[in-house]
This record gives sequence, C-alpha cells and structure tokens, in this order.
Amino acid sequence: MPQWVEVSMRVDGEAAEAIAQELQKWCHQGVAIEQADIEEGKWDDGDTPPVSALIVRGYFYNDSEAEEKRFQIERSMSFLNMMLPMPKPEWKIVADEDWADAWKKHYHPVRLGQRILIRPLWVEVEPQADDIVIALDPGMAFGTGTHPTTQLCLEALERQVTPSIDVLDLGCGSGILSIAAAKLGAGKIIAVDIDQLAVDATVENAGVNGVADKIHAYRGTLETVITSARRFDLVVVNILAKIIIEMCDQHLGDTVRPGGKAIFSGIIHEQTEAVEAALRKTGLEPTARYQQTDWMVIEAVRPH
Repeated sequence: MPQWVEVSMRVDGEAAEAIAQELQKWCHQGVAIEQADIEEGKWDDGDTPPVSALIVRGYFYNDSEAEEKRFQIERSMSFLNMMLPMPKPEWKIVADEDWADAWKKHYHPVRLGQRILIRPLWVEVEPQADDIVIALDPGMAFGTGTHPTTQLCLEALERQVTPSIDVLDLGCGSGILSIAAAKLGAGKIIAVDIDQLAVDATVENAGVNGVADKIHAYRGTLETVITSARRFDLVVVNILAKIIIEMCDQHLGDTVRPGGKAIFSGIIHEQTEAVEAALRKTGLEPTARYQQTDWMVIEAVRPH
C-alpha cells in the first residue's frame, strides 16, 4: 500500500518560516504551518491563546528516494541550527488513504482584527452579521492565516483598504491577502508569485470566495510588475525581511502611487530598523509598526 513520510517540527515564530522554506525543497506534496495547542472547539469561544508555538509539517512520498530526502532535510536543519535553536525533526509514516486529510485536522477557524474570520474550506461556521469570512484551502501554497506574519498583514489590510482602491499582493501564496482585500472593498487586485502552485491556489481560492472577478493572479516577479508600468494605491508584501530589503534595491517603491500606501511583513523585531532604512531608500516613508510575538508589520506611505 502506498505511503507518505511526514516530517514535523514544533518551533517558535522566528524559525517557522525558515524551516518551511527549506522543507519546500523536498516536500513537494505540501508544507503547512499550523498553530500549536488549540483545543478542539476552543477556536471561537474567546479562550483561544495567543500564538506561542507553531508546528511545521511536510510530506513526501515514501519511495526509493525517501531516505535521501530525510538525510537532506536533517542536514539542512543542522545548518539552520547554527543560526537558530532547532528541535530534531519528528518522522511518521502516513498511509496513502489518510495522507490527503492528515494535515487538515490541525486547522481551525481563526478570528482576526474586527471582522475577519478565516475558516478552512472543510469546516463550516456560523458567522456573525458583519463578519468577513474567508474560506481557504491553501493546497501546497503558503498562507493559512495561522502564522503571525499573515495575521499581522490581514489586520493591516483591515486598517488600510478603502473602497475601490487598486491593490498589489506581491508574493501572494494561497491568495489569502488578495481575497481579504477584495472582501474589504478593494476594486482590483493583482496577485503575483514566482511559484505557479501559489498562482493556481490563489485563482482557486478566489473563485471559492466569490471574488474571482476582482483578482488577477499570475506568475511573475517585482521586475514583471515594474516593467508593466502598473502603479497601485496599496501594496502588500508578506515575504521575508532579507527579500524585502533586496527588493528595495530593485525599486520596490516604484510600485506604489504617490500618496499610496504599503504593508510589509515577514520581519523579525530585530530586523525592523534595517527594513525601514531600505524602505526610505526606495522612496517610502514608514508610518506605523505593529507587533505579534517576535514578528512585525510595517505600514508605509509614498509621499506625494
């Protein structure tokens, strides 16, 4: 009977994104980041604890290459351990018929900000009258609403989106931020990612949420956007600080219209000053910071 290998690691928020990026090199059948220690039925009764630990899970086929992939993953984690404290990966064999649902049981609906309610596609909820509900199946793309960087971005979008604005979601992942912008009232959203799997997930999730007419997703880079001459009222970038800084050297600020705004996440607290300095060099002026655990979101504006 066919089987899958599951690798999982329980870490804090600082390490989760780095581990997920590494696992994606070998776990081509999916990588998931989930919030730990949420009891069944506790997600919406006011008792949900703040994010203190995350679990990163990846899957790959248990075939003749499995042992080599396990070796490469453990080797990669040992290198990461030189920079951040890392637990040893935990391994488990999952039967083929159980694999498709193995990671889904760990996701629960999440409430954020004033009105945003994210629910896994396979979980039904009773929304409140003014809830903005996002139904999500992340597939093999990043962005499930459980990671602090995504949550900070969603709360920033709730503050910044105004009716009919044009939005760029650079590094769209599952499309969760594009969908939120659409449901918050944005006019048109361009969603861009270097990974075709992310583009496909964004298109599918936009359709499920009834906002496909507002979101145009395609595979591309910052250069693709800049050379298109499109400029936006609001740009949201949830990637990593290092990449944001590199993008600033590549004229990231040019994607924002004069008077427009931008949201940046994927930033550890210690990286905030470096990111803000890079934003100023690219023509953006930081206006606010918000923090969750060790993670920061920066809001900025491009002066007229």
